Amino acid sequence: MKKGLLKILAATMSVAMLAGGCGSAGNSASNGATGEGGEAAGNVTIWYYWETEGHQAALNHIIEEFNNQQDDITVEAKYVPFADFKKQLSVGASAGELPDLVILDNPDHASYAAMGIFADLTGRFDVSSYYEGPVNSCTLDGKLYGVPFGSNDLVLFYNEDMLEAAGCEVPTTWDELLDVAKATTTDNVYGFAHCALQNEEGTFNFLPWVWSTGATSYEIDSEGGIKALEFEKELVESGAFPKEAINWTQGDTMNQFISGNLAMMINGTWQIPTMREEVPDLNWNVAPIPQDAEQASGLGGENYAVIAGGNEEAAIEFLQYATSGETCLYMMNTMGYISADSKIAETQFEGDDVYQVFVDEMKYAHARGPLPEWPDISDAISLAFNKVLIGDAEPADAAKEAQATIDSIIGK
Repeated sequence: MKKGLLKILAATMSVAMLAGGCGSAGNSASNGATGEGGEAAGNVTIWYYWETEGHQAALNHIIEEFNNQQDDITVEAKYVPFADFKKQLSVGASAGELPDLVILDNPDHASYAAMGIFADLTGRFDVSSYYEGPVNSCTLDGKLYGVPFGSNDLVLFYNEDMLEAAGCEVPTTWDELLDVAKATTTDNVYGFAHCALQNEEGTFNFLPWVWSTGATSYEIDSEGGIKALEFEKELVESGAFPKEAINWTQGDTMNQFISGNLAMMINGTWQIPTMREEVPDLNWNVAPIPQDAEQASGLGGENYAVIAGGNEEAAIEFLQYATSGETCLYMMNTMGYISADSKIAETQFEGDDVYQVFVDEMKYAHARGPLPEWPDISDAISLAFNKVLIGDAEPADAAKEAQATIDSIIGK
């Protein structure tokens, strides 16, 4: 019987909006787009969903720098929880109450661009030096509806001391992962976990199992998709994977790892700064995610999007600043992201072996979507693996149910 795991309550830092901060298709004069001489001016409000205080502090830092270096534009930020972000955007679009700029998960970009709420930035922002994948996530029907913020991917984090105490090597295959997870599980420690929330965050962490079999995101009711669900079931039934992970964000999972409650986890680039700061003496390392038929990871990251009809010119001017060399590098390094601008990314992590594992893994990182219907497909996938993890459905049945939803969406 497991003893109670340390409960980590992630405190979120709310960033208050100042008066007149919301832009929409009917902006008030106080949020005007231009100042004297036709220069961009007015208030710009940003929505973001990061719960990590370091991410919030980094964004607030560059906002403060930008605001202090000129008098025409005032940028403000508002935290919206990830679970509410899509709803708030949808409701805001219907009510005409949207910010001027959003930072959003790249798989969601196409669905909102299709709704017509993002400004067309084609010819208004230069992304010629950016990686193709992130740019594609901002592109719909050949038009650019955003700017990639930064990229990341997933790898295996492991506690070197725990693996050594159990006499285990770093796992490279599914079978080895299961064996090591069981060997490192004790009364107080689970061997392995990843975020398994029933939302996009959970889907992001589950799909590498599917891709590793050779199946695609749209083939859950296939030999590979079912095999991935069966592997999740086997991990839970072995006692090495906590069912509680269905309630864990990626941040929660990291907190369990650094608190000594997990021997291994799947997590992303962005956790590195926090871990190095909070547990400098913890003996941990990273490696590619153990594979089935082929190596696979998930391509993550966020994009900026300017709201159509909001204070577009001022928002674009802030983006020019936020994505410029030193400012972008500060954000990427502080937050643990890989710059979407290849010119910046080329030398970003020289001499850092941990980050280099993530950079190398980008070659095997699969994108989710991009297509406007991706959020609904993701919901079907996350529901399937959640049912399997808690024992509400067998893998084959969960896969069949998910596939029916997917096929209805993509028109099969």
